[in-house]
Amino acid sequence: MPLNTFRYAACGGANVVLDISLFFILYNFVFRKQVVELGLIAFQPHIAAFLFSFCITFPVGFLLSKYIVWTDSTIKGHVQLFRYFVIVMMNLLLNYCFLKLLVEYFHIYPTISKLITTVIVISFSYLSQKHYTFKVKDPLFPNEST
Repeated sequence: MPLNTFRYAACGGANVVLDISLFFILYNFVFRKQVVELGLIAFQPHIAAFLFSFCITFPVGFLLSKYIVWTDSTIKGHVQLFRYFVIVMMNLLLNYCFLKLLVEYFHIYPTISKLITTVIVISFSYLSQKHYTFKVKDPLFPNEST
């Protein structure tokens, strides 16, 4: 297994554990499985827990990726952050859609749905982070990644 893949699995795994733990705590104990009303907008408790946990795991994930996993990337930090944000927004959309589908249409328990969704999104995330966000440019061919 390549070192970057191992680091991605370890750091990503830690961030996923943080995410699912936060989701579980928020859903069950903070929002108490009830609709969360924020002024003009209301969220189902599983969606609110997902969004709140995202606010913590996004910066943690970026810092782990930048400083532990993809340390040999030749992309500038601000570009990495922007690209990471784009990929994470795509992951956010995938997470949202899968959670809505699994919880509201297939009636699967929210924490189990979150686990299933996470497994699906991880593959997309790994490949996009490796080949887009934190790619390494070959000095002989600067327009291609290695």
